[in-house]
Amino acid sequence: MAAIVLEGLVKAYGGAPVVRGLSLHVEQGELVSLLGPSGCGKTTTLRMLAGLEHPDAGVIRLGDEVVAGPGVRVPPEKRGLGMVFQSYAIWPHRSVEANVAYPLVLRKVPRHEVASRVREALRWVRLEAFAARMPHELSGGQLQRVALARALVAGPRVLLLDEPLSNLDAALREELRAEIAALRARLGTTLVFVTHDQGEALALSDRIAVMNRGVIEQVDSPERLYREPATPFVAGFVGGANVLRGEARAGAFHCAGTETAFALPMDARPGPGTLVVRPEDLELGETGTPLVLSARLFLGHSAEYRFPVGDAFLRVIGPALEGVRAGQTLKVRVRKAAVFDAGA
Repeated sequence: MAAIVLEGLVKAYGGAPVVRGLSLHVEQGELVSLLGPSGCGKTTTLRMLAGLEHPDAGVIRLGDEVVAGPGVRVPPEKRGLGMVFQSYAIWPHRSVEANVAYPLVLRKVPRHEVASRVREALRWVRLEAFAARMPHELSGGQLQRVALARALVAGPRVLLLDEPLSNLDAALREELRAEIAALRARLGTTLVFVTHDQGEALALSDRIAVMNRGVIEQVDSPERLYREPATPFVAGFVGGANVLRGEARAGAFHCAGTETAFALPMDARPGPGTLVVRPEDLELGETGTPLVLSARLFLGHSAEYRFPVGDAFLRVIGPALEGVRAGQTLKVRVRKAAVFDAGA
């Protein structure tokens, strides 16, 4: 039985739909990310799952229990969930130990058991030595680990994380990302992770649900999402593919509003469509389409080359060639691509 079942969820604010008929199953012990741009409905979906919002239509089940639906509205505190917010939501006047203990105190857990469970939760997040500290004495990464410990201490059946790393700098994000992965592996908790950062989603998830304008465009493993995107939006959002409008004909793709055309390495149905090709699936060489280089960005192990194509830029990632400068004409060849029909 799935740990979480969302069926046909609908939510609107002031008549404007935010979530539109969303369905998703999350299996026990699975980590599923809701990934998408701001305003796509991912946080609203998480808030409905948590019980902080009620769907206008649809059903939410946790295990075999309906917690939201027509005539059913189980309050957040009775859903057996843990939640970690973007803003930490740590009480500044309570010590680390008291913050983590709070969910157990609310449940009237015996005092001796509270102490042992708090110690264990702090050990999970490597903060045993910080139990007596006050929040103002901690770094951002330590505060977020306190929030994780507090969410886990009561043994929730599902842990919800709402962009928990977005307020941290790059080094701390890497550290906390590894912390969450290690905790998940150790505890086997079911997690739903909301993020707009594709790197986080790709690194942490068993599956990713890519959301756009209130619907899920594709839900799949990170590998399949990256290699086999179902729509141009998914291809562009996950991995930053080049997305060009135009027309496929005679074994080539002709970009709209330009004289530029690329030979296709595969068959494509003739007609209007969208060419989707990842930067690493393009290469510079002796053959291909001549394009004028507008910028070369050195990345260390490789370089990114940018070419204007109509109103867009074509990004190519490849070896860091020396002596290449903006204004030069280089030949670009497509090694792997997909062409979606114009309606996709």
